[in-house]
Parts: sequence; structure tokens; C-alpha cells
Amino acid sequence: MLNNLTEQLRHQLENREKTKLYRRRLTLEGSQSKHVSAAGREYLAFCSNDYLGLASHSQLIAAVCEGAALYGVGAGASHLISGHSSAHHALEEALAHFTGFPRALLFSTGYMANAGVVTALADRGDAIFADKLNHASLNDAALGSRAKFARYPHLDLATLEQQLVVSRAKRKLVMSDAVFSMDGDVAPAADLLALCEKYNAWLILDDAHGFGVLGPQGRGTVSHFNISSPRIIYMATLGKAAGVFGAFIAAQPEIIETLIQHARSYIYTTAAPPLLSHALLKSLELIEEDEWRRDKLTQLVARLKHELQSLRWQLLTSVTPIQPLIIGGNDEALEISEALRERGILVPAIRPPTVPQGMARLRISLSATHDIEDVMQLAAALRDLGHDSR
Repeated sequence: MLNNLTEQLRHQLENREKTKLYRRRLTLEGSQSKHVSAAGREYLAFCSNDYLGLASHSQLIAAVCEGAALYGVGAGASHLISGHSSAHHALEEALAHFTGFPRALLFSTGYMANAGVVTALADRGDAIFADKLNHASLNDAALGSRAKFARYPHLDLATLEQQLVVSRAKRKLVMSDAVFSMDGDVAPAADLLALCEKYNAWLILDDAHGFGVLGPQGRGTVSHFNISSPRIIYMATLGKAAGVFGAFIAAQPEIIETLIQHARSYIYTTAAPPLLSHALLKSLELIEEDEWRRDKLTQLVARLKHELQSLRWQLLTSVTPIQPLIIGGNDEALEISEALRERGILVPAIRPPTVPQGMARLRISLSATHDIEDVMQLAAALRDLGHDSR
């Protein structure tokens, strides 16, 4: 019987390989930077979510060392037993102040934050409405909540309103990525909020890719649109622009207390190491103070768009550091990614089910550590490859 089960798995894996959907890990030999080393070779990398270039910042490294000396390495317990440190508490207060919400609550990952908030707030008899291109963590959270789950076409607020009009659910949640992780476009958060106000719904915004990048001083998408409402439940991650690790929910006190009491992904897990929270306090300072990092990203995005406008592949509309180049087929996307790698440039090929069928792409990620010369090198290589593959 075990052999049969193993054979089934082997067949599934072989089929994934045949359809060009098999994934392989890249093992880095050093720190995250615009130049990375793998298998003994150095590459120019456009594949990290370290948008502000903080992951290897000297002040954060020093803060981690200081945090380890103060708090040790591990938290030792869950937040509700004895794992909630003064470092965690200070970071939660700082995040609430930074984002403009009354309170914030730390989670170990964005996936756990989304799972926790959705399943704590929605159950049978409730309804969840979600953009079709939302991150997998939001979709999985909705399925786990047992609420009715309705998805609307990407950014199609007319369809969303129709769904809200006919819903008789006792509690409604509208969920959307604030910045879509594979397309790089920004959700119309103000319009989403207006619909939630009109139809008495909560609005969950996943700002994993907007926090630190968008808004005045990098305060995120809510600040970018200058919106405020007790209906907004704001999630952001701390391992992308913030350069460290973790995630948080910012919301009204009643929401935060509900999560502390009912969010299973918060209650039943060991707290993240306090030294990370100590380092993130320094990260928040750098995000707030270093406006030049966001200015540089704007310049890099503009140059990349200019340099790639003549390609036969389509560069999606995005003002964020996420610049997707649509290739189409899985085979060609892999071929272009591998050809770039042979030239010493890392750009990942993103394929279904992460993106829709026929929409395989290169996901170009820019960082404040990149220079114009780096963008020019990538653009020249893509122009050559585009000409060669005609």
C-alpha cells in the first residue's frame, strides 16, 4: 500500500516536471543584496522583496546583536504564556503609531496574520469577498473560515458591489491585496472602503508589498490614499521593505483583543525571537527617515519602463518596485530566465498556479540598492534575448 501511495506522488511530481511547473530552490551563499552568490558564482539579482535595501543594513545587524545580548535568542513560549517580551510590546506600539491605528499585534508571518484575522472574524453564516488575484494566504484563510467565499474579477468593483448588494450574511469581510504581489498594481483602497461603508463590511488590506514603499515616509497604502476608518483592518509584513522578519495587524482595539482571544495562529505558536523586534524598531526609524530610498526606487522604475518599452513582451502597468514582464508560456519564461542567469542576472520565472494560465512572467523586483547601471545591464540583456528569440 505504501508503494502505491509513493508511486502516486512520483507520478504527480513527474507530471509537474513535464508541464514546466516544477520548482527548485536557489541556495544563496551569503547575505541578501543586489549582488548574491549561488553555487560559487556571483549574480546581479532582481528577485528580492528587500525593496529598501535594509536586509543587510549595518545598523540593523548591530541592532540584532544588541537585541540578542538583551533578550537572548528565543522567546521560549507563546505570547499568552511567557513569550511576550517588552521588545514585542514596544514594537507593537511603534507600529500602531507609525501606521496611524490605535493598536497593532505581531504575528510570526504574513500567512499566519491573514489566517488569524480572517478565521477569528468570519465563520459559518458570514461572507468574504475577495479580489481574484489576492495572495494565496488570504484565499486559504477564507477557505478555512467556513464562511461563504465569493471572488470578484481583478479590480472589478462593480461586480464586488453586486455581490455585496445580494449578500444577506450577518458579517461581511472584503479582502484585497493593497499591492498585488505578482502584478505590482495598487488596489483602489479608497473605493473599496466606500463600498464597505455603504454595505456595512470590514475591509482587510494586505499591504505586504506597500508597507515601507508607499505613502509619506513609507507608512503604507492607507497613508498613500489618505484614508482612515475603524472598518479598516491593516496587515503588513516586516520581512520585505522592513528588511527583517514577521508581520502585524493594525486595527481598532476591539479587533486586536478579538485576535488575542481567538486567532489560532497567534495563540498556538511560540513568539518570534524578541531580538527581531528590537531590530525592527531601528528599521522603522530608517524607513521613516530615509526618503531617498523611495525616491531612488521611483527613478529606477521610470528608467526600467523607458528601457523596456520596445520589447515584444508586455511590461505590466505598475508604479511599485514589482515590475512584471509577461512572457506567456511556461517554456519561454523558463528559457528567458535561464538565459539571463547564464549572463549573470537573476530574475525569477513565475508560472501557474501563482499566476493565471498563459500569463507566465519574469517578476523583476527593484531595490534601493540597485543603480541605474544595473537597470541598464538588465534591459540590454532582455533586448538581446528578445531579438534572439524572434
